[in-house]
Amino acid sequence: MDSFLCGHLNLWVTRLRCGGFTFALRLNHLMSDALGLALFMNALGEIARGACAPSIPPLWQMELLNARNPPQVTCTHHEFDELVEPQSLIINPLHELACCSFFFGSTQVSAIRKKIPHHLLKYSTFEVLTAFLWRCRTIALSPNPEDQVRLIFMNRVRAILNPPLPRGYYGNAYAISLVVTTVGKLCENPLEYALELVWKAKANFTDEYVRSFIYLVVTKGRPRTAIVKSFVVSNTARVGLRDADYGWGTAVYGGLAKISEIRNTSATTFYIEAMNSKGEHGIMVPVCLPTPAMERFVKELNSILQDQSDGGPMSKFIISSL
Repeated sequence: MDSFLCGHLNLWVTRLRCGGFTFALRLNHLMSDALGLALFMNALGEIARGACAPSIPPLWQMELLNARNPPQVTCTHHEFDELVEPQSLIINPLHELACCSFFFGSTQVSAIRKKIPHHLLKYSTFEVLTAFLWRCRTIALSPNPEDQVRLIFMNRVRAILNPPLPRGYYGNAYAISLVVTTVGKLCENPLEYALELVWKAKANFTDEYVRSFIYLVVTKGRPRTAIVKSFVVSNTARVGLRDADYGWGTAVYGGLAKISEIRNTSATTFYIEAMNSKGEHGIMVPVCLPTPAMERFVKELNSILQDQSDGGPMSKFIISSL
């Protein structure tokens, strides 16, 4: 198993007694993002089923994302600011971490939308769910009202760029959007306050913003993103990780094998395509928080979702040993 933890790409297939299979893949993120990974997995599946070549030819022309010379930073980017974690957001080492998953199907998303003014219902499920979870999570962590809190989410740039990247581009093609406010403003204002912040950040994500982001990364020598004080979201729910077919049919589940148990309130939260016990498709959100904060988080979620018919979004997250 030690050899499985080394290298840029590792594959591990386990055949189960029931006749099913698990397909585990470990990838160095420097090589590809989630959408590039999905392209690779589907190409591998096509070849496994007898194809001579993938239906979407792979493209590794990473120079398509090179910065112009000289680089020009034309937008404001606070993603790389040097920050210190506030004392109120540091996890008490005496607190156990609680790891759970939360399912959001059409019923749950509709319940959240009922709390939003009618003129804001045009916003996407991602925008609504992200604003909702950011606010609930911040309330659960109970930081100082005057502390700054940030929302960071990944945006795919393939279709944003002009011209767009070719369909078969396998490399990393995402940039970061950042929202900044204070704990007091986020928690004391209604949900539409957070929703407007998320929408504005997405609206500002343009070709010019992406080019400016690339130039900044070059001029600063690939700096680390400042994730302290942050709720970090990566949406993998629509990239097609479940669609790969290696000859056994498409997957029942495609996403993280194990939730991160990093003792850091800024660990990344993933949105994963999933199906509940009723066969309803939706988004699963694994969350890991200190036990007292998790209890408050569940209470906050249920205060909005308590009227739904299927009894709430909470379920224990089963950690895989893959």
